[in-house]
Amino acid sequence: MDFLRPASWEEALAAKAEHPTAVPIAGGTDVMVEINFDHRRPEYLMDLNRIGELREWETGADTVRLGASVPYTQIMEHLRAELPGLALASHTVASPQIRNRGGVGGNLGTASPAGDAHPALLASGGAVEAESAARGRRMIPIDAFYTGVKRNALEPDELIRAVHLPKATGPQQFSKVGTRNAMVIAVCAFGIALHPETRTVRTGIGSAAPTPVRAQEAETFLAAALEEGGHWESGAPLPVSVAKQFAQLAAGACNPIDDVRGSAAYRRHAVGVMARRTLGWVWESYRGEGRTAQGGAQCA
Repeated sequence: MDFLRPASWEEALAAKAEHPTAVPIAGGTDVMVEINFDHRRPEYLMDLNRIGELREWETGADTVRLGASVPYTQIMEHLRAELPGLALASHTVASPQIRNRGGVGGNLGTASPAGDAHPALLASGGAVEAESAARGRRMIPIDAFYTGVKRNALEPDELIRAVHLPKATGPQQFSKVGTRNAMVIAVCAFGIALHPETRTVRTGIGSAAPTPVRAQEAETFLAAALEEGGHWESGAPLPVSVAKQFAQLAAGACNPIDDVRGSAAYRRHAVGVMARRTLGWVWESYRGEGRTAQGGAQCA
């Protein structure tokens, strides 16, 4: 195994063009586990830690440009208001040591359906900024990024430079089922975001299908129910029937498997429970009562 260590973004792109099979590594929290267990043996490893811009972020009027290697700890500490769902998900990532090293770019590159960042990214919306030496930069919508089990839309010579996410204009929440709060791979996870300016709802489901997915029928149903009931304006409590139907539709969006962490039936049930609970939390926050969207991640 050869080790590449570019000193700049341009050098990294050139190295990736020359060695398309090179596996990028920054935090190494996903890749090194696979290598240590001999599940993966790449010909080249490309260390991106000398490229400081990947650990930077920019906050604009409406969006946040998040460098691929910004650690989860920094998201938790500095972007809680702008990206509350992702900040909540970051709290559940492994241990403090791993949160100090790992970043969203690693989750996206690995594209494991169990990655903690994926439900929050899908619920928020946005795009992945990818670049190659030959074709330059392109923006990949997050909805089109996940293409299969641990597969993504990157071309062999592309690297992830950043993620562009809209700043939250409404409450967001995240919930994860696991044997404990941290140091655990999610049995399943659920993210939800209210977007009052467009009167839409977005969701994200992790570890309950071959790829991270949205519960689009549930989103459409809830947005229509909120509109028809005048809830966006009134902030009135949601009918129990609405919450129940939303949960059922969210569970129906799953396509889980049985494995050592949980059965398919349990995952489908747990997603429905998390959908109902997180909907309750974000709606309470929208109404300005009780918990806030930044109050803390919950495990079902």
